Amino acid sequence: MKTHKDLDIWKRGIELVTEVYKLTKSFPREETYGLSSQMQRAAVSYP
Repeated sequence: MKTHKDLDIWKRGIELVTEVYKLTKSFPREETYGLSSQMQRAAVSYP
C-alpha cells in the first residue's frame, strides 16, 4: 500500500460521490441549493 487512495474503502467512497452527483443531476432545478447541495456535500465529506 502506497497511499490512502489505494484502500478499497477510499475507492468505494469515490464511487459513492460519483453516484450521488449523477443522481442529483436529475433533481428539479429548484432543489439545486437545497436537497441536491446537501446530498453532494454529505457525500464529499465521506471519503
